[in-house]
Amino acid sequence: MKRQKRDRLERAHAQGFKAGVSGRSKELCPYQNQDVRSQWLGGWRDAMEARGVGLFR
Repeated sequence: MKRQKRDRLERAHAQGFKAGVSGRSKELCPYQNQDVRSQWLGGWRDAMEARGVGLFR
């Protein structure tokens, strides 16, 4: 996998995590590409789990 592609996916995951921590809906995912959208949603789910165990308010 190329570094550029990996960086884009990592950035999408981080942005999804930030959205989840702030309480945004997963329906607000800004990506249409399936791979990038999947990474964003993965980050969002990780944040929701972290909020569920009380790491964030």
